[in-house]
Amino acid sequence: MSSLSSPTIHLIDDDAAVRDSLALLIGTVGLRVQTWADPQDFLVRFERQGIGAIVLDVRMPVMSGLALLDALVAQGVDQPVIMLTGHGTVDLCRRAFKSGAAEFLEKPVDDELLLEALQNAVRQHVGSRQRQQGDRAARERYERLSAREREVLAGMVEGQTNKAIARSLQLSPRTVETHRAHVFEKLQTDSLAQLIHRYASLVQEDPAA
Repeated sequence: MSSLSSPTIHLIDDDAAVRDSLALLIGTVGLRVQTWADPQDFLVRFERQGIGAIVLDVRMPVMSGLALLDALVAQGVDQPVIMLTGHGTVDLCRRAFKSGAAEFLEKPVDDELLLEALQNAVRQHVGSRQRQQGDRAARERYERLSAREREVLAGMVEGQTNKAIARSLQLSPRTVETHRAHVFEKLQTDSLAQLIHRYASLVQEDPAA
């Protein structure tokens, strides 16, 4: 996966002059740009696991920007998409947002608006990927718990005391304390509040917990 610190902006437009001018503009704020003339070529070759955003023109031959946006959404691509058009209408704008566009800008595009939209999109994408990575790490740690430790964790998430958990599971309070310590260790958390925040949803999803 590409580093979270080196995002790439994919710019898809069939007009070479537009590609060159926008790539130059985007590069002024330190963002790496990869340009594409053919939306179908982009759809096949671009790195889906990369970090960044996608800028695409609405009106292109063979495959329109909206058709490309629909294809990206259908494939589960999570990079934010900014649509550009020289023929903007309310209906077109509505269709773009309904299809999942993050932003819709008219040509000739305002430089500051585009750069601001791109920087916001990249920040949001980096944050989203960081949350995904955190969620995966949390799930991996949760899966290391034994069945009994998951039961104890479920009681902790519900706010039960050690004695209440012991009665519910027919264990001694000392045994519950041992399992509780193992839960904190395996889940790499330092406080009950942190544990609940990170793992309550996993407990709720687990039918065995």
